Amino acid sequence: MVHVSMTVNGRRVSAEVDPRTLLVQFLRDHLRLTGTHVGCDTSQCGACTVHVDGAAIKSCTTLAVSCEGANVTTIEGLAQGGKLHPMQKAFQDNHGLQCGFCTPGMIMASVDLVNREGHAPSEETIRHGLEGNICRCTGYHNIVKAVAQGAREMGAGASAQAAE
Repeated sequence: MVHVSMTVNGRRVSAEVDPRTLLVQFLRDHLRLTGTHVGCDTSQCGACTVHVDGAAIKSCTTLAVSCEGANVTTIEGLAQGGKLHPMQKAFQDNHGLQCGFCTPGMIMASVDLVNREGHAPSEETIRHGLEGNICRCTGYHNIVKAVAQGAREMGAGASAQAAE
């Protein structure tokens, strides 16, 4: 067993874990944060996407011990003060989901995409940016609309904060 400590959704956590424990297992099994899903175990589907130190990663192939001291954000950590994150709200508004299994990873990847590409990504940029996330239910049309809306709203929120 090894000791691992990190900050998850703003809360400092630590535990003794098997050195082979994956980050997704640590989040789901040790912290009971079940919004991060396991779909393929091979980094192909993106259902396990979380942010580590601000960047999207696939938690199903990341060892928990490799995140020692890191700042991890899961889908549960996006909403603030009972208010959905703009990307979460955009997925809701545009029905960017059906069964919902891929949705947490899709939203986390989308937030990362906007943080990297800006608040007005083209449809091509959105589609290319989400290639590592698979949805088996939709034709992606509503997901792309949701990401575009979420990007605009994230930009509006950033502009409002800068004006304060």
